[in-house]
Amino acid sequence: MTDLSTALHARASPANPGSRPVPDHRTTGDAMLFEVAQKLETVFLAEMLESAGLGEPRESFGGGAGEAQFASFLREAQAAEMVKQGGIGLAETLFHALKETRHDR
Repeated sequence: MTDLSTALHARASPANPGSRPVPDHRTTGDAMLFEVAQKLETVFLAEMLESAGLGEPRESFGGGAGEAQFASFLREAQAAEMVKQGGIGLAETLFHALKETRHDR
């Protein structure tokens, strides 16, 4: 079993050299688990962005009720882009936990 963080840092992303590369999963099951872990990290980051006040309507020249309604879509899209760029590493941790849980059965 190879260390995922070593594999992540060993591969470079030619499209975006500053980002963390996506791990090379050996099985379809691992790829699916990592995708689920990334989705969970996206939801987590979207909630953190909301807690930080991102997307709150401005005092002047605000978009009214529509702006407030669509702010969650903006936060989710921004969180998804953050995860695409490597995120905060939560997806890796969740992936390992999910993989261990799957193998314990």
